Amino acid sequence: MSQGSNFVDYVKICCRSGKGGAGSAHLHRDKLTSTGGPDGGDGGRGGHIILKGNAQFWTLLHLKYRKHIIAGDGLSGGSSNKTGKTGADEILEVPLGTIARDAETGEVLFEITEEGETKILTSGGRGGLGNSHFKSAIQQTPRFAQPGEAGREEWIVLELKVLADVGLVGFPNAGKSTLLSVLSAAKPEIADYPFTTLVPNLGIVSYRNGKSFVMADIPGIIEGASKGKGLGFRFLRHIERNSVLLFMVPADTSRTIKEEYEILLNELKEFNSELMQKPHLLAITKADMLDEELKAEMSTDLPNIPSIFISSVAQQGVTELKDMLWKAINEEA
Repeated sequence: MSQGSNFVDYVKICCRSGKGGAGSAHLHRDKLTSTGGPDGGDGGRGGHIILKGNAQFWTLLHLKYRKHIIAGDGLSGGSSNKTGKTGADEILEVPLGTIARDAETGEVLFEITEEGETKILTSGGRGGLGNSHFKSAIQQTPRFAQPGEAGREEWIVLELKVLADVGLVGFPNAGKSTLLSVLSAAKPEIADYPFTTLVPNLGIVSYRNGKSFVMADIPGIIEGASKGKGLGFRFLRHIERNSVLLFMVPADTSRTIKEEYEILLNELKEFNSELMQKPHLLAITKADMLDEELKAEMSTDLPNIPSIFISSVAQQGVTELKDMLWKAINEEA
């Protein structure tokens, strides 16, 4: 199975929390007491549906075929003020960077970003109060109790934003997949046509002295992606989570390097202006076709960010690029 079919970054699930147990209307009776007061316990709360962050997960694949998530119901209260048992919670483990949103309104409910972090997705119904709560001077022996609250049923969308140290940004066919395959053990599908990368590929890049960082190849942006053209929003959102953005422009681009960079930059700005705050680096790819004179000439008209000429295939500038990225990641951290 290819990484493409294993990587799931969007699921829609129906969540049904448990209903609360009913309160008890019991009146105390024993050998010595025939007309005792109310001693009905409260009902147990219904089970919640909870999301929990798990750093070992990279995808929402395990939830793709679980359309209905159902938590347990709370049990009724008992005599002697015994509270009913709480309904079983349903805990869904998700990768860090998972966003939960209301499927109908699109409203973002919360985001899971830390290992072990838990948040209630759908709350269980509250248990009803037992009759002992309703005793008063006027009503000494209330023979009624509260029913439990109903559980909730709602459709929820879970979306994953890839958490990586470096996000590769460039038009289709800019050489992002090739760079990732050279720098890491990731094996993305590579071909000479736009939109080869249909899912973000993640790779662990080994650095000096046993250190490493995570790099994400994000599908190519085209002009208008921020308005939903091409692969659009679905993939742009992955860039939000990266700490450093590496812009990649091929040396054989039909525009100038600066023009191409500014178009990419504008797409990101239109999508989310906060992306402008991240460190930006530029790699001019396919540089094995340039001689030193041409590189020097092109260098006079580059954007004002750290830049490097590289060739993944010829292994030119790759080590220096890793040094640049490592420095940027750690300055950002």
